[in-house]
Amino acid sequence: MAQVILFNKPYGVLSQFTDKGTEASPRPTLSAYIDLPGVYPAGRLDRDSEGLMVLTDDGRLQARISSPKFKRPKTYLVQVEGQPEQAQLEALRGGVTLKDGLTRPAKAELISEPALWERDPPVRFRKSVPDAWLRLTITEGRNRQVRRMTAHVGLPCLRLVRWSVGDWTLDGLAPGVWRAVQASV
Repeated sequence: MAQVILFNKPYGVLSQFTDKGTEASPRPTLSAYIDLPGVYPAGRLDRDSEGLMVLTDDGRLQARISSPKFKRPKTYLVQVEGQPEQAQLEALRGGVTLKDGLTRPAKAELISEPALWERDPPVRFRKSVPDAWLRLTITEGRNRQVRRMTAHVGLPCLRLVRWSVGDWTLDGLAPGVWRAVQASV
């Protein structure tokens, strides 16, 4: 049976086990949190994004989780700069044209501020610029896709937390913590 790990990746951590950056200033990686041989990330999260990562020791399962052809939904909680208007949400729901083509339609809704942990470092706060939270669900995973989509509609991303991948969620997982689960794919 495939081993599946859910991990709440903190801000600033690379979504890989080694850092190919400079030795003078090593960056934190998954190896600082997960000491299990043979598991690898099924998909990535940018260093400046937080939230759910799924890791497995099964290459076929890894492909089914991360490949856009399987259309596995991934839900993000996104703090954006500005107050979203209906037209901006509709644009996200219809798909937006980025430099690498049209995105699939997303589920996009304005939500109240979610009960999340404090981020370190905190998101910069500006009294003169409002911010808001969106729940955005996509079925692909292009490079920095959610950030590019929200920026495209005039809502720059301030904080990005992946909440779920398919049926797996962050529920009950603090930053830097992982747990083993049953494969549900």
